[in-house]
Amino acid sequence: MENAFQIACWLVQPSQNTVSNDGMIERLEPKVMEVLLCLAEHAGETVSKEQFIQTVWRGTFVTDDVLTRSISELRRVFGDDPKESRIIQTIPKRGYRLVAPVVPLKSKPAANAQVASTEGAATAVSHTAGRKLHYHLPATFGILLLIGLLAASRSGWIRDRLGLAKRPSIQSLAVLPLQNLSGDPTQEYFADGMTDGLISELSQIGSVRVISRTSITRYKKTNKTLPEIARELNVDGIIEGTVQRSGDRVRITAQLLHASTENHLWADVYERDLKDVFALERELTQEIARQIQVRVVPQTSSPATLPQKLNVNALEAYLQGTNHLDRVGQGFADEENRKAGEYFQQAIEADPSFVQAYVGLLRAHDGLLLPSREDAATIEKARKKVIELAPHSSIAAMLLAEAKVDDWDWTGAEQEYRKAITIDPNNVKAHRDFARLLDDLARFDDGWSEQMTAQALDPNPDRLPGALELPTALATRGKCADVIPLVLRILDTNPNDGQSHLQLSDCYGHTGRYQERIQELGRVCALYGYSKIETRLNHAYDTRGYLAAMRQWTRELEHLQAAKEIYLPAYLASVYGELGDKEKAFYWLEEAYKYHLSRGLGTDLIHWLKADPNLQLIRSDARYFDLLRRVGLPPDPGALPKIRTPA
Repeated sequence: MENAFQIACWLVQPSQNTVSNDGMIERLEPKVMEVLLCLAEHAGETVSKEQFIQTVWRGTFVTDDVLTRSISELRRVFGDDPKESRIIQTIPKRGYRLVAPVVPLKSKPAANAQVASTEGAATAVSHTAGRKLHYHLPATFGILLLIGLLAASRSGWIRDRLGLAKRPSIQSLAVLPLQNLSGDPTQEYFADGMTDGLISELSQIGSVRVISRTSITRYKKTNKTLPEIARELNVDGIIEGTVQRSGDRVRITAQLLHASTENHLWADVYERDLKDVFALERELTQEIARQIQVRVVPQTSSPATLPQKLNVNALEAYLQGTNHLDRVGQGFADEENRKAGEYFQQAIEADPSFVQAYVGLLRAHDGLLLPSREDAATIEKARKKVIELAPHSSIAAMLLAEAKVDDWDWTGAEQEYRKAITIDPNNVKAHRDFARLLDDLARFDDGWSEQMTAQALDPNPDRLPGALELPTALATRGKCADVIPLVLRILDTNPNDGQSHLQLSDCYGHTGRYQERIQELGRVCALYGYSKIETRLNHAYDTRGYLAAMRQWTRELEHLQAAKEIYLPAYLASVYGELGDKEKAFYWLEEAYKYHLSRGLGTDLIHWLKADPNLQLIRSDARYFDLLRRVGLPPDPGALPKIRTPA
């Protein structure tokens, strides 16, 4: 690699032994530059000590310290921390790997130099060969040579010689978290937002499976190799890159690699004004699609959900709101949702046409534990605005489906979910929500099939909100023993999420691990600020046993309900159903029904009537079928698994 190239935002000029960035020039010792060249020629791959010795110090005896000092010098120049490497990663007992994207420059350094494609090289070769044949070879010999070339091409020999071996097929992609090169840790939210935006844009490639962000977050600052990540996510291609923000300018570098072989397929650098960042992501997506030889199919003829140009203040507020939504699973859910809602509102005020800000506002208010009439009104206004601004988009269809679920229009909801998925097959939330709807209708085989489609798009979700969808689906099918390890893994990432602890508690109860269930219920109470309830639950269990502790739990919930501190009537009905108290179960189901009619909120999931295993006790009662009729659910109760009833 004799020509100049870029590593992230640094310009490397081997002929001058220099590395420069923003006018600052560092001169490297020749051998240190050779070490850098060795890393760059094998970008994304692990280079062993033996490879360095053979390449840089061939025929010379050197100690390991020489290589170590060279790597340290490179890290100093790049400002790279070996503990949280963004440029040169140490692979224990194996060697070093250049993890930042490498962009060869065609001639003189340029801000947006793209790697010359092998197809371009092929064209140049064929044109040159053609001229020589035309001017210097007899026609007959030319024909014979052409026949020979065609035969060799079919055998693969000529393609190998010209470097035209067929590119590996890319049918699935994962975008690893873009590395923040700003030098400011407080800008991590910006890098995360750019990652999220790129994933959203790439999801428009309907013929390629694109992994959801919730599955790739765990690979931030990972030491795992690309083949390891590819196996875990079951993908063919991986996109790595960096993002650097400086004032109102943003620079994104990206490279595409074939995951299993770590072969570098493409790299480029993009720099724009902040207001053009979404157009930048679209351009990047189009180039990636071209590289993997597929087409980005726009969502029919609708206006894009992301504008070409954006008010910088709107973008800043939107990314801050998204950051707070991401932290909902770390405790204080309502507090984080409220903060997120405030930022999304600021984004809307700065740019009233910003569709994604309305989506964020809706999600923030929809995730509240104790929603009010005002929250319901905010949700409805935001929903209508998204549908108005992007009527033919996948997100609009999904929001229409959610509205129809709230109205108990099950047939209409199914039609809208199918429409959302047709428009955007990579919309993992649409797949998951549709799976839940099918479970609500007791169509468990169809629901499981849809859940598996979502799982393929989000194979390792350990971050909320999507992480609990698979455990919930398994619990609905009576497979709580399989749920427990999944939720424990989720809690490793989200230790302060009350919903995860509640799910774990339910499954402990259904598997007969009663003491652990009460302990988990206590943790739920403590996380939501009710530590005194935790004390009373533990005392009831220690002095009077499990059933007494569960009765104490229902009394505590009823007290909080009466004090209007929570809204959980359908959950109370479920607990009473598990305890075998049919009358109390019906009482709270009726309360949930009345609340829904009066406030238009479906928050407490009364539509789980057919899917909640805890309600099997009431399914032979005429009142149950009457309630199904009023909610609009088909009368067939469906085949539910049996659950353990506490003695």
